[in-house]
Amino acid sequence: MDFKSSDTIPGPRTEDQLPHTTQTAVKIVIVGGFGVGKTTMVGSVSEIRPLTTEETMTQAGIGVDDDYGSETKTATTVAMDFGRIGITDKLVLYLFGTPGQERFWFLWNGLFEGALGAVVLVDTRRLEVSFDVMGRLEERGVPFVVAVNSFPDAPRHPLEELRAALDLTPEIPIVECDVRRRASSKDVLLTLMRFLHSLALSGALVRPAPFPVPERTP
Repeated sequence: MDFKSSDTIPGPRTEDQLPHTTQTAVKIVIVGGFGVGKTTMVGSVSEIRPLTTEETMTQAGIGVDDDYGSETKTATTVAMDFGRIGITDKLVLYLFGTPGQERFWFLWNGLFEGALGAVVLVDTRRLEVSFDVMGRLEERGVPFVVAVNSFPDAPRHPLEELRAALDLTPEIPIVECDVRRRASSKDVLLTLMRFLHSLALSGALVRPAPFPVPERTP
């Protein structure tokens, strides 16, 4: 389609515009294996219409991707998910959900760039997937909390048993959540913010370059 000089490109919806009181934006990544609920979490907690890059799963992925849960899962993230949530009048979090399939993990490095912290989503049916995920965050020095997504058919274990199974150090928070519920997803993000605050007070938090707050047009 050809655009004329008089044509205008529609801007963001009013409800999606960044509040004028915003002074600081923090980048958070939500990571985890295939099908752990990253897209669902971004969608449930974002106060703007989330950006998703889901594509329909096809037979081409058979034998290549981890097909756990594919009997009910028909689409998968191939680039990233993006959402935004305000923590205070002055502070907003930009949420970036990573693709879970291993063949897309090369995209993670770019998504980690400038991230202040991360949420590692865990499925108790596939704890072994979490080790590679946490290892990548540790290599890049990105602090994280672990959130155990409560799938209806997943086994339940005391959090301290899961801490031991995941070989988490005592200071790393681990919480249960239901990413379908906005309040539950928000509690996970608040847990991460409290953890980052405690690291900052102790001097253990390495701050990345500030994430830019977009300039507003008059």
